[in-house]
Amino acid sequence: MNWNNLARLITFLIGITFLNAASLKPYILATESGSGLGETVSAVKENLDREGFTILGDYSPADDPARRIIVVTHSELITAIQQAGGLTGFAAALRVACTQENGKIFVSYTNPEYIGNAYFQKQFPLVRTNISVVSDKLRSALKETGDPKFLPFGAKNGLSEKELSTYHYMFGMEYFEDVVELNQFNSFESGKTVIESNLNTPSGEVSPVYSIEIPDRKIKLYGVGLSGESGEEYFLPIIDVGTQKHTAFLPYEILLIDNKAVMLHGRYRIALSFPDLTMMTFSKIMSTPGDIEDLMKNVVRNGD
Repeated sequence: MNWNNLARLITFLIGITFLNAASLKPYILATESGSGLGETVSAVKENLDREGFTILGDYSPADDPARRIIVVTHSELITAIQQAGGLTGFAAALRVACTQENGKIFVSYTNPEYIGNAYFQKQFPLVRTNISVVSDKLRSALKETGDPKFLPFGAKNGLSEKELSTYHYMFGMEYFEDVVELNQFNSFESGKTVIESNLNTPSGEVSPVYSIEIPDRKIKLYGVGLSGESGEEYFLPIIDVGTQKHTAFLPYEILLIDNKAVMLHGRYRIALSFPDLTMMTFSKIMSTPGDIEDLMKNVVRNGD
C-alpha cells in the first residue's frame, strides 16, 4: 500500500470513529416480538437473570397496560459507582421496556453508553470498560426475546460523548449537577427510614418501583411511580408521541447521598430522555418539573 492510500485509509477510519462517537442515542430497540406482552416480559426477565442482571422491580408506567418496564442493575454498574461516587448513583439502574404497539411487542432499553456519559461525565473514561460489559450483556440477554434489531433511537442525530458530558437542553436550563435538593436528614439511615416509610404508605400519588443501595457508599437510589392528575398519566402521552416509544424513560428517581435526598431537575431529566423535544411540546408540560418536585417532596417529608 502506498502512502497516499494509507493516508486515505487513516482519514476514513478517523471519520468512522468520529461518526460513531457522535451517534449516541438514549434508547436501543433490541427486538420485535409477535408474542404476548406477558410472555415477552417473562422471557426478558429470564434472559436478564441468566446474564447476571439483578431485577429490582417492574411496573406499568402511566398505568398503561400496553407498557411494562423492568428495572435492573448489574455488578459492573455497582463497581463503577463505587469508584466514582456522588451523583453517579443515578446510573445504578437501567430500564428495559416492553411496549405493545400495532400488534407487536417492542423490547427496548436505556442505552448504557448514553446514560454513562451523561452521568459520569469526565469520569466516564475510568468506567468505560464496566459500561461496555453491561452493554454487551444486555445485548446477549435480549437478542433471543424476538426478532433482533438493536437499533439506537430517541434522537434524530444523536449526541457525542462530549455533548452528553455537558448536556443541557438550551441556554438557561439546568445541567446534570443542578439537582433539586428535596430534604436533609440527620443521617443516611434516618433518610432511608423516612423515604421507605413514606413510599410504603399508600398515598394514591407515589408508589415504590425499586431501590438499590451501593455497598460501602452512603448512596441509595429509589425509583418512584408518579400517579395523580399531574403524574405520568398526564405528561407521558404529551411527550411520548413518536415511534419507537420512549417507555424506558420512567420511573423517576430520588437519590439519597449521605443525609441529602436529591432528584435530577425535570428540565434536565426530561430533556435528556427526549433531546428532540420541541419548545412547543415542552411548553405543554411547563408545570411538570415543578409537579414532579412536589410529588417527590411528599416522599421525603419528615412527617412532623
